[in-house]
Order: sequence, then C-alpha cells, then structure tokens
Amino acid sequence: MIYLDNAATTMRKPQEVIDAVMLAMGSMGNAGRGVNDASLSASRLIYDTRERLCRMFGGTDPRQVVFTCNSTESLNIAIRGLLNPGDHVITTMLEHNSVLRPLYDLEAKGTSLTIIESDRSGNFDIEDMKKAVRPETKMIVCTNGSNLTGNYVELKPIGEFARERGILFVVDASQTAGVFPINVEEMKIDVLCFTGHKGLLGPQGTGGMYVREGVNIRPLKAGGTGVQTYSKSQPVQMPTALEAGTLNGHGIAGLHAALGYIEEHGIDAIRKREQELMRRFYEGVKDIENVTVYGDFDTMDRCAIVTLNIGDYDSSEVSDELLTGYGISTRSGGHCAPLMHKALGTVEQGAVRFSFSHYNTDEEVDAAVKAVRELAADEE
Repeated sequence: MIYLDNAATTMRKPQEVIDAVMLAMGSMGNAGRGVNDASLSASRLIYDTRERLCRMFGGTDPRQVVFTCNSTESLNIAIRGLLNPGDHVITTMLEHNSVLRPLYDLEAKGTSLTIIESDRSGNFDIEDMKKAVRPETKMIVCTNGSNLTGNYVELKPIGEFARERGILFVVDASQTAGVFPINVEEMKIDVLCFTGHKGLLGPQGTGGMYVREGVNIRPLKAGGTGVQTYSKSQPVQMPTALEAGTLNGHGIAGLHAALGYIEEHGIDAIRKREQELMRRFYEGVKDIENVTVYGDFDTMDRCAIVTLNIGDYDSSEVSDELLTGYGISTRSGGHCAPLMHKALGTVEQGAVRFSFSHYNTDEEVDAAVKAVRELAADEE
C-alpha cells in the first residue's frame, strides 16, 4: 500500500517510537502515584517529554506543557476554559470542526462569534480580522495550516496584533507541529494546541498544549491528580490544573522517542523533504485535463498536502478507486472542514486529499500521479 493520508495520521513511525512504547508497556508505572521505581521512572520520562516539547515550541517553562489525548481535547480545554457568555471570539473559515463545534456550542450559550471569510484559494486577510475586533473581543483562534488545502498561516502578525489589543491568541498546530518551526514567545501565542500522532510522529492518543504563564484556563475535567488529595477543588498549579486522571504514559513514552528522532533529523530537513514530495505530485497533476487542484501553491511555505477533484466524480468514488485499483490510500469527503469546502465550492462533491510524509518516496509519488492521470482520462 502507498500511504498518502499523513495529514490524518502518520502511519509510519520511527522504529524508536515503536520500541519505546513496547518498553513502556512492560515497565512503566503510574507517574505521580507512588515512590516505587516504576512510578518514579515514569514521572522522569514524562517530565523530560515536557522539556523537549517546551524547547521545540520556544516556551519558557516545561510546567506550562499540558498533556491531552489530541488537538481536539486541547482546543476544547482552551476554548471552553477561557470564553464566557458576553465574550466575542474571532476565527476563520479554514478551521477544523475541533475549533468550530466548541465555538458553535458556546455561541448558543451567549458567546458571540465572527468567522473571517477566505477566498477561493483558501486564504484570508488579516485586515478583515483586525476590522472584526470589538471592545468585548477576548480571543482569536486559528489554524497554523489548513488540513484541507495545506495553506500555511503566518502566525506572528496575528499574534503581535492580538497582544497589542490584549486579545488571547489560541493556535491549532495540528498540521504543523513537528514540521514547521513554532516559537510561542516570538509569535505571541497564548495557547498552542497540538497532537502527537501527525507531524510529531508519535502514537495516537497523545497531544497537548502550551499555555503562556499568566493565562488561567478553567479545567475541563476534575479528578485524581496524585497531589492535594483532601482538597475539594482541582489544584491550580500547572500542569496539574489541566491534567486530571492518569496520563497516557505509554503513548508519551513513544512521543518522547519521536521528539528525539525529530531533534536528530531536524525539522527543516523533514519539512524540506515533505515539501519536495508535495511539489513533485502537484507539478505532475496540476495540468491534467479534468483535474482541479485546490489551495495556494505560489509559496513553498505550505503543508505537504495536495487536494483535488477529477471532473464531476464524487470524491469518495475516486478515493475508493485509488485504493482498490492502485493500492493508494488517500482521504476523501469533507475532512471535518465544512467552511473551507464552502469557500472552495466543494460541499457536495467533497475532495480527495493526498498528504505526504518524509518517509514517502519519489516512486510512490510518481505512481500516484500516474493513477490520477489514468482516472482523469477515464472521465473524458
């Protein structure tokens, strides 16, 4: 199988990650729940993972790194834990449902919402964002990279503008963490939400958030923490405040190994290779008759994603044919990005997404181009 669905999850992991999870499964105790060797070694590994993530994201204190199950949980914690009825929040049409659905829910409860529109290339104008600010605007939340078009969003101008106006800046880095450089201090990010199973090359069920010191988020959950047992309320100290219950220590062990792999190989080298593969595919399909490619390809600063349609074929039919006829795995349909499909005019048809890992090869890309060309010829 040629796996080109890496924007959903990177199926191929470094061997170090697999080995680390296997080792943890046979040796790891419950971090923070005892003084035995198994518990203490788990605590040390988890803290070291916080340090690696803090270093990767340019943070100031590893204790501000909170572990979650994925970006969806991180975004729900941030959005629901910071917004109140009467607040105003700004977001964009590029967003995933992990941002949109919590915002729609809060909108029904009294939070006002402005969604910045995008053009047919999948880009939005920061000036529209500035014009949308009101006295009661409390948060701007946006993606760093579209999971549908692959368009990259420059964070620093938004972060600087938000900080100047005293507005919280929450970022969804699901498609960029581990591939693009992110510095929460330089980019003025208040809450960075990320998942472990995509560009960070870790196991599913891992993720987290970096919360700027001084930003106080209401916990989404309350429960066991291993400390302050007799307190009736959740501890306020970070990261315990946002980490009720037993952490996914086995998964974090894998994430720890994945971060080591990324440090060794380098984010820039990984991104360069993925973008080379993405560009090779794009150049191979963009001029094929009956093929429509979506997104802005005028810059190399974009996620390794190419999304397209073939004629009037339903995207699920194309994806099925790619899998059954050519052994190529892609993603079709709505991609949990309903507003972006509205902007692209693909609500009914959906679209077929090809997304690349640095583990993919030129030969796999060329096979995918050949498959698209043959399917497009069948449509004529």
